[in-house]
Amino acid sequence: MGYKDIPSPLPLRKVIGPSLILTGLAISSGEYILWPYITAEAGLSLLWLAIVGVTIQFFLNMEIERWTLATGETAISGFVRLWKPWGLIMAVAAFITIMWPGWATSGAATLGFVFGLDPGATTWIAIIALISIAITLTASPVVYNTVEKLEGFKVVVVLIFLLIAITTAISAEAWGDVGTVFTSIGTGMGELPGDLSPTVVLGALAFAGAGALSNLAQSNWIRDKGYGMGSHIPKIASPVTGMDVAGAPLGHMVRQDEANLGRFRGWWKIANIEQLVTFWGMTILSISVLSMVAYSTIYGRDLPGTGDLVFIEAMGETLKETVGPWFGTLFWVVGGFGLMLSALANVDYVSRVIADVLKTVYLQTSTRWTESRIYFICVWGLAALGTTILLSGFNQPLTLLVISAVIGGVAMFVYTALLIKLNRTALPKAIRLKGFRLGAMIFSVLFYGYFAARILVAYGAQFLG
Repeated sequence: MGYKDIPSPLPLRKVIGPSLILTGLAISSGEYILWPYITAEAGLSLLWLAIVGVTIQFFLNMEIERWTLATGETAISGFVRLWKPWGLIMAVAAFITIMWPGWATSGAATLGFVFGLDPGATTWIAIIALISIAITLTASPVVYNTVEKLEGFKVVVVLIFLLIAITTAISAEAWGDVGTVFTSIGTGMGELPGDLSPTVVLGALAFAGAGALSNLAQSNWIRDKGYGMGSHIPKIASPVTGMDVAGAPLGHMVRQDEANLGRFRGWWKIANIEQLVTFWGMTILSISVLSMVAYSTIYGRDLPGTGDLVFIEAMGETLKETVGPWFGTLFWVVGGFGLMLSALANVDYVSRVIADVLKTVYLQTSTRWTESRIYFICVWGLAALGTTILLSGFNQPLTLLVISAVIGGVAMFVYTALLIKLNRTALPKAIRLKGFRLGAMIFSVLFYGYFAARILVAYGAQFLG
């Protein structure tokens, strides 16, 4: 890898965006579905795990950004420099995680509560959503700009909803029991409360925040935003309406003189602030508020009805009674459209990951197969596969989300260890991972490894009898 100068850091107001996308992606299955479901089963006793999970992801995301700030390449391209097959492994894992259309299905089912639609109708809504997502992404001249605007709008709407919920939808009993979040620290490390399984808890931990392999896409998003050395890499554009670039997205290391290192430190500071305020703060707020709403409405109650999302339906009906019909409907509308926009961001990030790996590793010299064209095919391929899965009758939202989350949780264990290796050995001494952040990353590996091992033990026991 050659060396280049890093540009001067931009003001915070001009670089806000990548963490907005990650936050928009984060406020979806984990925050709206899995953690309220866990709260309905176990109260607030496991909410401390969510806070730990999001905090871990903050450090994880910053190590992903460290590599891209220093080189302009994605973290997965860095993994390829360690061992070539890692690129294909990560691309396949990302694809398998998101091929299950749990977000579009959950969004459609939630919107179905507003209009009283049956499961057959909501399946078609999910299919229409997948096709609309593919059209939106592949018709955008600069894909990143479209995704940033849509996810930024979602974050603003959700923030307004959460502020209303804090003042109207959380019971006095829930406020009084907030202390149990901290007095219950350690709960879940042994036997799980309620009827919860290790599968659901690992899934919730993987999606406490963005989760799965979407964290790795932070590299792609900050690169397209022009962070650090990413400013030297072309953006993904539509091969139909945008400027298609044939070159592979290969990076350069930031020069190791004092002027460049000073500018790198400036970018590092700005990136940390953007990530802390936007991703960590907003995600903690959304998990906490929505879990407390679940505690206020359905914890300890027998829920009528059937289906994966019966507890979401029950939450909305209870909010109609306790706050007003408008708020219960708003709860479903915000959740439904929010999950749809998460589906869009998921399709975007997986297509970016696959396109980056194929172009960087296998099609580096091809002028026909540009990164944008590979991205185009991936987007429509995911939409077609998701539609096929739904038409086959496999359309239970919670089941689809848990499958995705468990695969993603195991992948997070693997790539967290890879990030330590990459940022400890492949970066120059002045900018490599060390100190407290190294300790946080080692803790992350142990944390995800523990719950991944519990999954393997649980399924091994079932398999053996």
